[in-house]
Amino acid sequence: MTTFDEREQAFEAKFKHDEELLFRIYVRRARLVGEWAAEQLGLTGDEAAAYAKEMVSEDLKEPGHQDILARIMADFTAKGVDISAHRVEKEMEHTLEVARQQMMSA
Repeated sequence: MTTFDEREQAFEAKFKHDEELLFRIYVRRARLVGEWAAEQLGLTGDEAAAYAKEMVSEDLKEPGHQDILARIMADFTAKGVDISAHRVEKEMEHTLEVARQQMMSA
């Protein structure tokens, strides 16, 4: 095996690792924002945990975070929770950073 082949394999392994880490960060973000939204909806205990889990599933439906945002906004509207989409997006940004920090320290 040449040095070039070894470098190519190393880059591929790093890319794979980075993509897996990014995926786990986004899954964690979906769970964290789901927990926050559940709190805003007045859910507690098992209901809150189930809601957070649903957000993880929701996030896997489409690329990006718009699917989670749409679901949370629909749930807020249905329950009469007066929180704007902008506020939810800010919370998603915050939970993304928290998720990144948690994954990097794990």
